[in-house]
Amino acid sequence: MKIVVREASLEDAPLIAELTRQAWADKCPPFSGGHHDTWQKVNEDLHAGGAFILLADGIPAGSLRWAPLDEDEHIWKIRRLGIIPAFCGQNLSQHLIEAVIHHAQLCEIDELRLFLHHYLEPLTSLYEAYGFELAPEIEFPARDSMDISPITMRRILNL
Repeated sequence: MKIVVREASLEDAPLIAELTRQAWADKCPPFSGGHHDTWQKVNEDLHAGGAFILLADGIPAGSLRWAPLDEDEHIWKIRRLGIIPAFCGQNLSQHLIEAVIHHAQLCEIDELRLFLHHYLEPLTSLYEAYGFELAPEIEFPARDSMDISPITMRRILNL
């Protein structure tokens, strides 16, 4: 299988929204925001940060987005990593993780962060394999008082 990871353009917003919705289908609870991604939301994310699209033998198979934190542009948050069901179980997400780490290093970003809902806790070992560490000291505001704060992870790149 030939794997290509490319940086997304604004024209890719509808594709990224569709990839995210497909990746979330039957994997994440209905309240998860990825189920409701629109090209408009992706477009906002692309203006704020960026995204990568993974192609497997020329077929769009997954994506990942990033954006700087509002309070510190030298820290990026990783968002919406997903591989569509037809390509799951082939270790493809590692290519997207490696791409964002490399891109962040080239952009002289100090730190990458990600936030995982508790139902995604098994993914912490994947991120740990790429140098991310649990960071419970980082606070993430819950969407409302009924939500449990997510698992926070970080990877320090430059200090």
